[in-house]
Amino acid sequence: MVPAERYGYTVARLRAMENRILDDSVLQRLVESDDLENAMKILGETPYSSWLVELKSNSEFDKTIELELGFVYSEITKFVPDTRLVDICRIPYDFHNVKVLLKSHILQRDGGDRRFDLLTTLGKIPTDDLILAIESEDYRLLPFGLHSAFPRSLTMWEQSHDILEVEKSLDRLLFGEMRKLAREINVDAVDKWLKGRIDAENLRNILRLKRMELDPAVVASFLHDGGWVSIERLVSLLGEPIEGWGRVLSFADIGGVLLHAQESIDLSSLIVEMEKVLDEYTTGILRRAKYGAFSPENILYYIWSKEMESKNLRMILVAIANDTDRDMVRGLMRRG
Repeated sequence: MVPAERYGYTVARLRAMENRILDDSVLQRLVESDDLENAMKILGETPYSSWLVELKSNSEFDKTIELELGFVYSEITKFVPDTRLVDICRIPYDFHNVKVLLKSHILQRDGGDRRFDLLTTLGKIPTDDLILAIESEDYRLLPFGLHSAFPRSLTMWEQSHDILEVEKSLDRLLFGEMRKLAREINVDAVDKWLKGRIDAENLRNILRLKRMELDPAVVASFLHDGGWVSIERLVSLLGEPIEGWGRVLSFADIGGVLLHAQESIDLSSLIVEMEKVLDEYTTGILRRAKYGAFSPENILYYIWSKEMESKNLRMILVAIANDTDRDMVRGLMRRG
């Protein structure tokens, strides 16, 4: 565990980078834009302007969002005392890339095209290194247990042809590696954030799987250990109406975010709404960090704020490009 006093400089640097976080007034101006061209002009008045010059057209806005987030990850890594605080946020992108390459490998075997365009540069493992390892079948240097997980996933696919089982196995490894990193970092607030994030992910899975009316044992296999709420308690929600979920989980902080949830004819709308609520719940775990001048969790709070900003931007710009109802977008925006 790095001594807290070493984070004084890091927190000061993060404070200086706060001008890279878009305030609500900019987001509201974006929502009110008449079209994508005007929205990109507004973005040109922000730190995102550095990346707009690399776009071939305004419709490539997703590239701009990724470049800004990638810059933040790279910049913070340069001055943070313990880079594992950044790695724990980047690992999900590595596992996303592994899933993309796995599916690409399967498609190629069946005569399809590889989809390298779906890879993201936001992971810790450079995409070129990941592609080389997988294309050459030399997995030895892959971190996070992926050196054995990738060939095991291929075998699993060949035996079952069930991509959900493969993804479930990789997700289980992902959260296991994140828990391992949290133990190594040994900061209480990081442990609490990860537990909350696992609870949020489990609740998302419960909501998505509820409409499929699966056997509880099958649902349990999609949930992850390590949160505040046990898998057994989460599975018990399946026998309760959704409006009662907050009562069942009242002993945990996450139960509070479910108090307003109501059984809905349109479960899909509830799932979308709960995505926002669960993201804001995770933000709330870290929010108090910004008052600590030597708190390591300031790093997570800053990165998570930029992650939520990326979600908001992507949602806004997709809505503008498709001329979607702006009031709906306002209701789904994550608050910092």
